[in-house]
Amino acid sequence: MAKVRKAAFPAAGLGTRFLPATKAQPKEMLPLVDKPLIQYGIEEALASGIDNIIVITGRGKNAIEDHFDISFELEKILEQRGDTELLKIVQKISDMINVSYVRQKEALGLGHALLTARELIGNEPFGCLLGDDIIDSEVPCMKQLLNVFYEKNHPVVAIEEVSLDSVSSYGIIAGKQIGENLYEITDMIEKPSRNDAPSNLAIIGRYVLTPDLFDALSQVSPDNKSEIQLTNGLKILLKERPIFGYKFKGTRYDAGNKLGFLKATVEFALKRKDLGEAFREYLISLKLR
Repeated sequence: MAKVRKAAFPAAGLGTRFLPATKAQPKEMLPLVDKPLIQYGIEEALASGIDNIIVITGRGKNAIEDHFDISFELEKILEQRGDTELLKIVQKISDMINVSYVRQKEALGLGHALLTARELIGNEPFGCLLGDDIIDSEVPCMKQLLNVFYEKNHPVVAIEEVSLDSVSSYGIIAGKQIGENLYEITDMIEKPSRNDAPSNLAIIGRYVLTPDLFDALSQVSPDNKSEIQLTNGLKILLKERPIFGYKFKGTRYDAGNKLGFLKATVEFALKRKDLGEAFREYLISLKLR
């Protein structure tokens, strides 16, 4: 069985839900406390044993490349000031990954984004992480999925229970439970209505995928927004091989919307040794009703 060495990070979206902040700044670079969103996902991939990162970018996303590149001027200034701790933090960012970039010229859906990266991914299994989904867990979420993948040798998607009022925002699976937190998927529907949803088990932004997915995605017809949806490609692939859903252990924050972003900011700040105590005292002082 091939080891999963690569992870794709689709990052070509327009980030319209965070306008005007994202007019000139990529959504993926919005800071969660003091790190950009995309860095949390990349650190998760590294902690899961994946060190070859493919970032799928688009127009106006140069800040992502700059962030993970060497900054000679900044490093020189920090070195001259003797600020060794900040210097280590800055150098660690540029040293942490082997990163490649590919351009998605139009934001035509998650499935289209992965097709754009087909040549870089090649004929091997790969991870896919969406930077909007920040997952706090003892064992990295991607690592949990990889454990299932190495056991089953078939694609695995992360799933979680959502409210019935929210199913229309997700790809929803139907399946039978075959183990602790593990489901064999029998069907999946992209953004169904509440009445059409086969369950409340939603696919969220972590996947371990196999290269035969690309042929399946090539068969997907664009939806009414001219987008190629990953869920529809997986549905075609499901006819050829099993696909599993794993209800990961951890807490997910939907940082792609403002409320989820604020919740993640508060809870991650409270866990920080350098911020938590003072921030907690401040929140208590607000005497919120």
